[in-house]
Amino acid sequence: MAILSTSTLLSPKLSTLSYLPPPATCFYSLRSALRRPPPSFAVVLCASNATRGVAELVADKQSSLSSHPRTFLDARSGEELISGIQREKEAGMLPSHVAHGMEELYHNYKDAVFQSGVPNAEDIVLSNMAVALDRISNVVKDPFLFSPYHEAIREPFDYYTFAQDYIRPLINFGHSYVGNISLFSEMEEKLRQGDNVILISNHQTEADPAVIALLLESTHPYIGEGVTYIAGDRVVTDPLCKPFSMGRNLLCVYSKKHMNDDLELVDMKKRANTRSLKEMALLLRSGSKIIWIAPSGGRDRPDPVTKEWFPATFDASSVDNMRRLMLHAGRPGHIYPVALLCHDIMPPPAQVEKEIGERRVIAFHGTGLSIAPPIDFNKISDGCENPEEAKVAYSQALYDSVNQQYNVLRSAIHGKQGLAASIPTVSLSQPWQ
Repeated sequence: MAILSTSTLLSPKLSTLSYLPPPATCFYSLRSALRRPPPSFAVVLCASNATRGVAELVADKQSSLSSHPRTFLDARSGEELISGIQREKEAGMLPSHVAHGMEELYHNYKDAVFQSGVPNAEDIVLSNMAVALDRISNVVKDPFLFSPYHEAIREPFDYYTFAQDYIRPLINFGHSYVGNISLFSEMEEKLRQGDNVILISNHQTEADPAVIALLLESTHPYIGEGVTYIAGDRVVTDPLCKPFSMGRNLLCVYSKKHMNDDLELVDMKKRANTRSLKEMALLLRSGSKIIWIAPSGGRDRPDPVTKEWFPATFDASSVDNMRRLMLHAGRPGHIYPVALLCHDIMPPPAQVEKEIGERRVIAFHGTGLSIAPPIDFNKISDGCENPEEAKVAYSQALYDSVNQQYNVLRSAIHGKQGLAASIPTVSLSQPWQ
């Protein structure tokens, strides 16, 4: 398929094309995710009353198997969703701060989806937010506790598909890019042979896992669904995050940035991290595992003076721990540097916050994902005088690669250079075209 130029995408008649996902992808009603449908069955969002009626009938049948209240699933408008939040707050089922966050999430999500220009934006917002608010309300009433190693919950409710369909309308696919797509094919082959893969990456938003999977959806869904993410405690404790986290494979750890937030909990957090490391070692010994980690220990932030975004510096000890765990797994292993650019769709607070429950700013924007060839520790360490120097040099080599890839993605997306931003080491493409 021909690739649309930037000028074409910006023309009034074709502006909504920038929103289109991969051709094989449809917008599924998240109400239908209450039970996973057979592979041949899909409920497609459509503006027509007839099609919407079918979707709702299917959703009614599927969700009748659930025993929790249908406050949000039965809503027929945004006003009814907001009213449902207020009713549950007044009934004491939702704390005030959670109710406020849910209402803010609805308005910000609605604004972002309408910004995309897609014709059936109202239906998409109502469907996606009805299920999101239902799931958030559910984890408040019946808290879900994550184990050190959490496997994605796909049934009876498919949390993975829920998160994918929720984030999908926020991505401007016409201005999104993947760097070095062929390396993902190489990686997938290694995984199928039993090798392990570690992705050393920067981290930008709570939506990173969904962005990665969506940009690989048309070519490498096996990778998108199979990644295990090393996740900080905030995404498994914040009720607005938990439903999205439940659909991912996670190794739950406490970030160094928040280790000392409460001094009485430091020992407990360290013990929990030790348990997670043991779980990771067991996973790697079984082979065919792909693990994503952000060695910076948190999300990237803009420079306070220039306001420019760039990958946060890596912690060399975190990188070295991953390398040694992989080395001792008894399986071949490969460490790939990966760059992500997606902060525009869901930027974090300007500064690191101690309190759970940050404000969710949401927008419709282009995103980017890039990967570079594995970096061999032995080649980097050859010229080093001691192990500490080698550890730092290896971490820096990975960071330099991520930073270079990030700059290419930034030129393509923010600099509006598109595919022309490619360089010899980073070849951009739009595999969904």
